[in-house]
Amino acid sequence: MNQDLNISTTLFISPSPSPPSPLLLPLSHIDNDRNLRLTFRTLRIYSPPLSDSDAFKTFTGALSKALSLYYPLAGTLVNDSGRLAVRCSIDDTVPLTYATSPLRLGSFQTEPASDFLNRLAPDLDLGRELSYPLALQLTCFTCGGLALGMCVHHALCDGAGATKFLSAVAQFARGEDQVGFVPEPVWDRVSLLGPRSPACVEVDFGEFLSFDEGNRVYVGNEEGVVLRECFHVNEVCLNRFRNCLREECGSSFTAFEALGAFIWRARVKAAGMANEEIVKFAYSMNISKILKPALPNGYWGNICVPVYVKLTVKQLLQQPIWETAEMIKESKTSVTDEYVRSYIDFQELHHAKGITAGKFVSGFTDWRHLGHAEVDFGWGSPVSVLPLSWRILGSAEPTFFLPYGREDGGKKEGFKVLVCLQENAKKAFSSEMEVFKTEENKNVTSCQVDAHNLSKV
Repeated sequence: MNQDLNISTTLFISPSPSPPSPLLLPLSHIDNDRNLRLTFRTLRIYSPPLSDSDAFKTFTGALSKALSLYYPLAGTLVNDSGRLAVRCSIDDTVPLTYATSPLRLGSFQTEPASDFLNRLAPDLDLGRELSYPLALQLTCFTCGGLALGMCVHHALCDGAGATKFLSAVAQFARGEDQVGFVPEPVWDRVSLLGPRSPACVEVDFGEFLSFDEGNRVYVGNEEGVVLRECFHVNEVCLNRFRNCLREECGSSFTAFEALGAFIWRARVKAAGMANEEIVKFAYSMNISKILKPALPNGYWGNICVPVYVKLTVKQLLQQPIWETAEMIKESKTSVTDEYVRSYIDFQELHHAKGITAGKFVSGFTDWRHLGHAEVDFGWGSPVSVLPLSWRILGSAEPTFFLPYGREDGGKKEGFKVLVCLQENAKKAFSSEMEVFKTEENKNVTSCQVDAHNLSKV
């Protein structure tokens, strides 16, 4: 047993009241993307609550009530004619682990790469993730602070869906179950995101996707020791960089487009890959408002489709960064209702072949504005929300754009970027990222971002 963490007990929480059962609920074709056959783990850290109520008892009761609305999370994932479905029964439960720690908030590292933080959330990747697609851990620190770790199978929902569920738990924990739950959860996944009849693919997904008859998902593209590193991005430096790119090409770029292009290039350059290798920039596009009609607010399944930009290493390193940013920008405009419907039909026609994005995929995801930090169980908003593992889009691990929390010393002038790197690439990549960082207590003009040179190097 580790001295800094004591696992006290694990309870198995049932939905209350019990859901209708038995049921076999099919998942959508987006849920059944083979790149989503894995779990993702997140962590929310909370300051000591103002009240002296029993946080574990309160959370347990609220969880049981919320599971009556989101009862498929307590079900079992099963194979149904080659695709995943959820089997629900009256005996379904969700494991909730209660742990304590003699540590105090602020006495341990709160970066996502911390080994200690990694133990604050369940890890069900060892054959149990289908039997328990959702698992939770609540850790109480000696100062009264709390940590809620969650492990959920990606086939059931994405981060947005998981946050809707936790928001329901939070509403019940705050004693607001008498006012009604809004929005009401919507499951209808087949009719909302099912294939057309007949299936019709109008988008050339073969440009980015291929088939692996072994149904293998490439999530381990990195060779050697892989590190997870956080880098500070100063908003003034980033805006100066974006302005310089606009001066060069006459087009404006979002922070995601400009910084994403920069990081993709810097990461590939630092890895020392061969010029002829094909590399891909991948991200998820929210389709809830793109579809016609739009998805209902209560829909909590996977609501994103993958989008890719593809280049050779030589092209990526030699073309100006603004051209790469422009490619990312243009890729967004390609995601229409037809793109989504074609992607669903593509999954319908080729799912059995093992659809894959191949090797050397760099995934990107932006958590700065997703509302992860707004889940309040009566303990206040979390001081930090962190990804612990999330292998999506065929990448070894995506690059996260993360907001600072209250525990980060008041760093409000920017955000942090979590990047997965090979150990031998860390030094070179870190050097590139220095252009977006300012030293503490120095005037922002000391940050010299020579975007004109950077975009041409």
